[in-house]
Amino acid sequence: MRQQVFITIALIGVTALAGCAKNGATEVQQAMQDVNVIDASSLNDVMLTVADPNEAVTYFSRASANSPDRIDLKRGLALSLGRANKAAEAVAAWQAVIGMPGATEDDKVNMAEAQIRAGQWTEAKATLDSVPPTHETFQRYKLEAMIADANKQWTKADSFYETAVGMTTQPAGVLNNWGYSKLTRGDFAGAEKLFSDAIRQDPTLFTAKNNLVLARGAQHNYTLPVFPMTQSERSQLLYTMALTAIKQNDVTIGRGLLQDAIDTNPQYFEAAVRSLQALDANVTH
Repeated sequence: MRQQVFITIALIGVTALAGCAKNGATEVQQAMQDVNVIDASSLNDVMLTVADPNEAVTYFSRASANSPDRIDLKRGLALSLGRANKAAEAVAAWQAVIGMPGATEDDKVNMAEAQIRAGQWTEAKATLDSVPPTHETFQRYKLEAMIADANKQWTKADSFYETAVGMTTQPAGVLNNWGYSKLTRGDFAGAEKLFSDAIRQDPTLFTAKNNLVLARGAQHNYTLPVFPMTQSERSQLLYTMALTAIKQNDVTIGRGLLQDAIDTNPQYFEAAVRSLQALDANVTH
């Protein structure tokens, strides 16, 4: 009797150990799967931020082909195509994302941006119009402003730009776009203010510096504004101002600015030299 009880207990112990071993193996396998998911997620983030855009396109193309039901990989492919300046392909990729379960309003906004980059302004407006007005994001208002600009709806553009600026901690790019909009309308003073605001937000934004010089030159103000600039940047800005002056028939001023640009540049400034030679040849003849 005692032997039978001992055997029964022993069998129970073996069964319990077998169950522990099985559960342990399952837990280890699940843990490894979790690690793989984390690793894959980290790799996706790397590919979308620091990787070469074309390498990212290759990675997400292969990954999404292997897992066609994963919307995150399709989304990664669409974003990577945009980073690689393949706008038309990005539009097609976003259309695929939007057709999948789990697609979001942000996906539609991203598709609208790709459509704008591809020159599909009408389609971009239709895409944004399909996004509920309650979906209020910086990117949405930035794109709305650009579309209003393209349609010369200046009041709407100004309203959207102002809203977008208030929704980001890094408004320099939007301020620059808004300033360029004012510049194309002939509101040079308004453009100058916005470009100055953009430079204060990001002193490294050379595009805004160059645009500011254009806005000042359009008002026949040919002095460089005071903001941080390298010697090379100063030379380039003098060159921009010189061309603006010459275009407005302020030829003498333009010639002096060209010479300043050549003298300021730490290297041989071929474009400025050619412009000065051409100007002198026309004056001589």
